[in-house]
Amino acid sequence: MAQAGAELADEQGFDALTPSALARRLGVTVPALYAHVPGARGLRVRVALLALEELAERSGAALAGRSGADALRALGDVHRDYAREHPGRWVAAALRLDPEEAASSAGPRLAGLMRAAVRGYALTGEEEVHAVRLVGSTLRGFVDLEAAGGFDHSDPPPAASWDRALAALDAALSGWPATRTHDHEAPR
Repeated sequence: MAQAGAELADEQGFDALTPSALARRLGVTVPALYAHVPGARGLRVRVALLALEELAERSGAALAGRSGADALRALGDVHRDYAREHPGRWVAAALRLDPEEAASSAGPRLAGLMRAAVRGYALTGEEEVHAVRLVGSTLRGFVDLEAAGGFDHSDPPPAASWDRALAALDAALSGWPATRTHDHEAPR
């Protein structure tokens, strides 16, 4: 069911993924589908779990033996390529999972791979968390904007901006500021 749902999401968009749409695609009744999938949320979660697993597998393979800028580029390219090949699954990978679903997903492994990619920059503890968040939000943001057509009407082409974004991330991580105390507290 997850694979068929993922294919439907890639073709028609993650928002179009419903039990009735999947039942039509499979040539079964909705009640028959419910014998295998616990409702619309369950279907969407299964596709999200599949997407996270695929993304983690690709990321792990791409990062093997790499560090620093090379690892950052490999990780970024995996995310961008995955989003282009599987647009519905890419959206599914960002589905908010409940804590139990998240813990049993490939999400923690994917986060660990992202930490591995920034490890070459000698960041530890809280600074590593900040760096992972910066990398993840930059990759997700760029890829989402590109997928939505946000860069279609201007030059240079998005690939040139992608290269610059990855180089800027490398520079930011290479020159990461020393830890300052109380940065996370609200101003008084």
